[in-house]
Amino acid sequence: MLAIRIAKIACVAAVTFYVALVAFDNVLDYGTNFVFVTHVLNMDQVFPDNTLRWRALTSPSIHHASYALIIATEYAVAALGALGVGAMVRKVRADATSFQRAKTFSILGLALGFLLYEGGFIAVGGEWFGMWEAQTFNGVDSAFRVALTMLAVLIFVSMKDEELT
Repeated sequence: MLAIRIAKIACVAAVTFYVALVAFDNVLDYGTNFVFVTHVLNMDQVFPDNTLRWRALTSPSIHHASYALIIATEYAVAALGALGVGAMVRKVRADATSFQRAKTFSILGLALGFLLYEGGFIAVGGEWFGMWEAQTFNGVDSAFRVALTMLAVLIFVSMKDEELT
């Protein structure tokens, strides 16, 4: 069904647009989220008796490198998503196998985005650096929403398509 193919393209485009905006904003307004990254890595917002504070990374150069890696990954997710949207648009009326192959970049982008939000922000930031304990600098809930959205779109896009009739 053509409508399902168009819906898949639109969903990937929406996620791609979101991640591109996040990456662009992180460059345009570098300082705002850099402060966030700094507090998370410093672990200065965790509970005072937290015995895991030895994990803290207090070097400003590590903070900048970590933030640069986050931004680079966001741009990679956006680029893969854009390539995927373009490929799917070009094959929207093609046979099912061709359309399925056209989803490759979208699938890679969504998977990388999921890994960034689930693996990077929730697992590393949230658990390793104890971000979940922070009152102010806690991005676990918003990262979870984005990761879940990306996973849902990834599952939807990955579903096999039927031949158009």
